[in-house]
Amino acid sequence: MKKSCFRFLSKTFVIGALITVSTLEAKEIKIGAIFDLSGGLNVYGVQQSKALHLAVEDINRKGGLYGNKVKVIEYDSQSELSKYTQYANTLIRKDKITALFAGLTSSSREALRPLARRAKLPYFYGSLYEGGACDKYTFVTGSSASQGMKNLIEWGIKEYGKRIFIMAPSYNFGTISGHWVKEYAKQFGAQVVGEDYLSLTLSDFSPTIQKIQRAKPDFVVALPVGTNQNGFLEQFTAAGLKGKIGVVSTNHGSGNQQIVLSPKAGNGVVATSMYFDGVKNPDNDAFKAAWLKKYGNNDTIIQGAVNIWTAAQMWAKAANNVKSVASSDVIAELESGLSFNAPNGQVTMLASHHLKQDIYLIKGNMNQKFDLITEFKGVLPEFEEAKCNLVKYPKLVKHFEPQ
Repeated sequence: MKKSCFRFLSKTFVIGALITVSTLEAKEIKIGAIFDLSGGLNVYGVQQSKALHLAVEDINRKGGLYGNKVKVIEYDSQSELSKYTQYANTLIRKDKITALFAGLTSSSREALRPLARRAKLPYFYGSLYEGGACDKYTFVTGSSASQGMKNLIEWGIKEYGKRIFIMAPSYNFGTISGHWVKEYAKQFGAQVVGEDYLSLTLSDFSPTIQKIQRAKPDFVVALPVGTNQNGFLEQFTAAGLKGKIGVVSTNHGSGNQQIVLSPKAGNGVVATSMYFDGVKNPDNDAFKAAWLKKYGNNDTIIQGAVNIWTAAQMWAKAANNVKSVASSDVIAELESGLSFNAPNGQVTMLASHHLKQDIYLIKGNMNQKFDLITEFKGVLPEFEEAKCNLVKYPKLVKHFEPQ
């Protein structure tokens, strides 16, 4: 009787132990997301969110993170800056996330960086931006000004002439991008003959158009952000300036402006982008097929979506390589020169926590799509690489700007 009882208890203990181990092995790894799912910036945020969920589905389908499933906990910022800090604190303190994917505007990124740093949490910012962010816990998968703006300004000067006018929003992205336009104009022997930095709420651009007419530029660097500022190109075209003055941009198409605008307003606008719908490679074909299967064919995929897809996939690849989601382990693996075959081509994480990646020079057409002018392979974020080596100087925390 005693032997039978012992055997029963032993088996019960073993089964209980197996259940406990199984439960531990099957735990969910939580990541946080904050995007502009409503409000004036939702044209970007909705696709960023879709891309993250698609990436996590793909990661989980392939086995997750060393056998564990990834779960997204997401909040809607409602296109309000204050909501970013509110929800980031909730994700960090209450939800206990292991990585954060969030933000579109530079102001949202700058609000989140110190929170992620204090929590020692990897933060992935997936948007094109003015450049210069340098932080051990921040990783940028969008393109910086030294990747997109330099090639664009050089091309614009050769194509149109040396007189440049800047139209941009009146926050970090616009004002710092304006500094870069001046820097590259000087480098390539051109000059900025006028500039106007405008509120995101502005919808009447007649004063700006009058300034452009007086300045007589060869081309305009137009960097409109949000629904209201999309009206600039419509009003510029209606004023009869479109055929006389060239228009170039680093963010045209980033929110599907080529579809929102009339064919006439979008036709001929030249942009640099790390991604557009016409990129031809097997990884983009697979990405687009997965998107189509999950979401249907209502979307023209924007570069911000690809940035978030790439961020999630690189985080997962790093975690799987080291069999850990501990921040120090994941960051060290990302800093090792981790590469990934993204929809826009192969990308590599650098010591500046920015990507070496392909950049495309594209031109809007009357079909509300883009034609490829040329492709720049493996473009380095030159400014960030020169200023920000986080492998060598891990305690460096700064936002570098052109002098």
